[in-house]
Amino acid sequence: QVQLVESGGGLVQAGGSLRLSCGASGNLFSINVRGWYRQAPGKQRELVASITSDGTTNYADSVKGRFTISRDTSKYENYLQMNSLKPEDTAVYYCNVVTWENWDYWGQGTQVTVSS
Repeated sequence: QVQLVESGGGLVQAGGSLRLSCGASGNLFSINVRGWYRQAPGKQRELVASITSDGTTNYADSVKGRFTISRDTSKYENYLQMNSLKPEDTAVYYCNVVTWENWDYWGQGTQVTVSS
């Protein structure tokens, strides 16, 4: 079992920045992939960015060059730095981890709202 808690969401003007944090607890050594997903009203949840245990990152095309995923293995946390935010980035952002046994765990979500 892994428990996840996100923080850092909020309201920001277009062009601004936010940093999301995800703290993990529980069976931390089982974590293989850490990621961030988002879900806007009326849309499906989509992958924003992910980072594997060896540090390989992957980004949605819509956020490449603007968002950066990182991790602090000593604190069992990962982060999503979001720069040059656009109104279309407005969504609930969810922290996700996938274990080596392919179990999925999710945080409760944090709202990000970008005003134009």
